[in-house]
Amino acid sequence: MSSSVRPEPAAYAQIDPPPRLLMGPGPINADPRVLRAMSAQLIGQYDPAMTGYMNEVMDLYRGVFKTSNEATLLIDGTSRAGIESAIVSLVEPGDKVLVPIFGRFGHLLKEIAERAGADVVVVEKDWGQVFTFEELRRALAQHRPKLLALVQGDTSTTMNQPLEGVGQLCAEYDALFYTDVTASLGGNPFYADEWGIDAVTAGLQKCLAGPSGSAPISLSDRAVEVIRSRRHVESGIDDGSAPRGERIRSNYFDLAMILDYWGPQRLNHHTEATSMLYCARECARILLTEGVENSIERHRLHGAAMAAGAAGLRLRFFGDQAHRMNNVLAVHIPEGVNGEAVRTGLLQDYGIEIGTSFGPLHGVVWRIGTMGYNARKDAVMTTLAALEQVLRASGAPVTAGGGVGAAAEIYQEAAA
Repeated sequence: MSSSVRPEPAAYAQIDPPPRLLMGPGPINADPRVLRAMSAQLIGQYDPAMTGYMNEVMDLYRGVFKTSNEATLLIDGTSRAGIESAIVSLVEPGDKVLVPIFGRFGHLLKEIAERAGADVVVVEKDWGQVFTFEELRRALAQHRPKLLALVQGDTSTTMNQPLEGVGQLCAEYDALFYTDVTASLGGNPFYADEWGIDAVTAGLQKCLAGPSGSAPISLSDRAVEVIRSRRHVESGIDDGSAPRGERIRSNYFDLAMILDYWGPQRLNHHTEATSMLYCARECARILLTEGVENSIERHRLHGAAMAAGAAGLRLRFFGDQAHRMNNVLAVHIPEGVNGEAVRTGLLQDYGIEIGTSFGPLHGVVWRIGTMGYNARKDAVMTTLAALEQVLRASGAPVTAGGGVGAAAEIYQEAAA
């Protein structure tokens, strides 16, 4: 045990985080309107104003996900909480789950499905690539899973997996289709109903311009039917009337109970995270006010400017650029350059954060994000100017003004 004397509480100053421009793969700087919404006063969870806000959140996120699903709501927790709630509630022990993996977050889906007791089958692509439609068809035809669990945008590689037509494939092979869109939603096209998605989960800390801590989710009628067929107990009292499928192996992430909480019965399951609900509501309100398609175009423009600027700094792209997300770019760390020293220099000298990656890409690439509130011209140009200075100090060969000059051309073309 430490022998140090614990300081008096008064010795701790009020939290005052250093100013940062978060230009990595997320989290990003939250929109000031979101922060203001989070500071609103709390109310009781059954106050009519609160249940009214919950209904508004459900309606707003139907617009965000492009769905008419009644079961569209929030899971209290980070985006991983949404992923786990979907998988643990849809999958019974022994169910076959197919997980196509093209980055770190496919491995996460695999682990969560295994913890739920699933018989998990994996197909893999090299990091930096995505699956073709025919590759997914062959995997579904061969393995005939109950559930296909597929990430749309994987920030570890920056790749954006095409989903159009995959829902129809799943219906053909009688499989449910779940996708995680945490990294991609709001900055890249996504159409839950049109693409035949049965379950989708997201987070707020990327293109939705909020902090981590709330996970929007939407479930098709088919997914709801599967979830409600699982054994669950309303209000903690088992009177024998509940369905008798395999009981969902989590209380907190039991979507059958959470659906009852968000539904007209308002059966108590947990105390809603009020401030995060305000936050999630504001994220969706801002996005829909801008227009989803306008937001996607904004991310495309500023992502293209950042990519042009990176090329102007003589940085080499990683992965299949035809399938890169609009909102995050991976570039190879130049040979002979200490990647962590560059990241540290950016943070200490300029207050700008960019990311490295995971697994086989750790120390190999930098990931530079342009998403949410930070998908704007001044953030892009500031980042490129600072990166040029730090690269120059590291000994990397860079052209003076090459980054901001190339980005400026993209903006000039867009304005023409």
